Amino acid sequence: MRRRLRDVHDVASGKLCTGCGVCAYLAPTEVRMVDVLDHGRRPLPIVPAGRGPDAAAALRCCPGAGLGHETSRPAPGEVAELRAAWGPVRAIWEGYAADPAVRYAGSSGGVATALAGYCLTEAGMAGVLHVGARSDVPYLNETRLSRTPAQLLAGAGSRYAPASPCDRLDLIEHAEGPCVFIGKPCDVAAVRMVRRLRPELDARIGLTIAVFCAGTPTTRGTLEMLARLGVDDPTMLESVHYRGNGWPGQARARLRDDPPERRRELSYAESWGDILQKHRQWRCYLCPDHTGEFADVAVGDPWYRPTGDDPGRSLVLARTERGVRLVEAAIAAGALVLTPVAPAVLPASQPNLLGARGAVWGRVATLRAAGLPAPRFRHLPMAGIWWRHLSLAEKLRSTVGTLRRIRRKRLREPAALVPYPEVAPPAPEPARHGSHLGQTGRPLSK
Repeated sequence: MRRRLRDVHDVASGKLCTGCGVCAYLAPTEVRMVDVLDHGRRPLPIVPAGRGPDAAAALRCCPGAGLGHETSRPAPGEVAELRAAWGPVRAIWEGYAADPAVRYAGSSGGVATALAGYCLTEAGMAGVLHVGARSDVPYLNETRLSRTPAQLLAGAGSRYAPASPCDRLDLIEHAEGPCVFIGKPCDVAAVRMVRRLRPELDARIGLTIAVFCAGTPTTRGTLEMLARLGVDDPTMLESVHYRGNGWPGQARARLRDDPPERRRELSYAESWGDILQKHRQWRCYLCPDHTGEFADVAVGDPWYRPTGDDPGRSLVLARTERGVRLVEAAIAAGALVLTPVAPAVLPASQPNLLGARGAVWGRVATLRAAGLPAPRFRHLPMAGIWWRHLSLAEKLRSTVGTLRRIRRKRLREPAALVPYPEVAPPAPEPARHGSHLGQTGRPLSK
């Protein structure tokens, strides 16, 4: 008999958590988000509340437990040929941020930053909720509400480390006007679900932007990458960047005592390909949505283009009428330089994601056959992709390989959720020594 998920703590201990943090927003007196070295951002019970009713109710909005569209049929105005494998798409462009500084700092053209900045300066929105590096522990993330383009630019670029942007949705709920939300596909899916429960929040969501995602590496992955960069003592870290400053950009780290000429860099192939992707959390292997199907706008890399010494270009999908309207307005205002492209550019740009979606069906079916908990998906077609698009070897890897992972990843055992770090490493200012808290005064990376 398959184990039933009673609340979000069961999701986390069952290694199905995405780390989005929506449960901490819904149950702030019962749940706190912490960094767990080999798992990611995870919810822990707040003592003495323990496992209370709000943690159980939060299961309704948990993307780790399941995702679903209302239908798998294309609506009027959607690109019908993309609906089954890529979700709702109304328009596709390729291009970049008009501001060269934003384009260069972004991981692939800076469109997410530029569009959010347009919403702040021209569309009357009050803020942008997104993640950035913690000031006291730069290799961990924190959620922040940016109110100016300069604040947005400071947080530009991919963060291949655990993040829980939904834990601070209260900042949007209590903002003085509509706000933009930027997150991974699972984060945006959580926002879509929680909006149905919180009308106050729904009224304050002006736009959701999802960034294409191939999986979230754990903090262990970042530490391994830093070691390869020659960072022996992470407490001395001044900054770490995973991409940016060109496309796809290099991973870069800097220590507080590094001389100006010291360069610590790894190529994207070395950082992501050799190190980080091996540390992706288990739930990412069960994800059918890598391209932000529940967002208004989704942004990713046009990998069909050769990379190299390039300032960057983004592939941009408008998935809702609101998304189309705001992207077109940003183009008209000169904030974005985008050109419409054919639907075929999407699968050409992300050639591995169709197979990854099909493999999820085999993995989930194997987990269920083994009596283990698995996420539930509705109107996210996968079985047909598994049968038609995967080779025999790929089918076997998705099923037999999952059986091996059950043993290797100890999926029958509950996850050991120990906060990391127990005490934050010392920061330059003595007043911050020994603190668990980020600037917002919330536990760990908030």
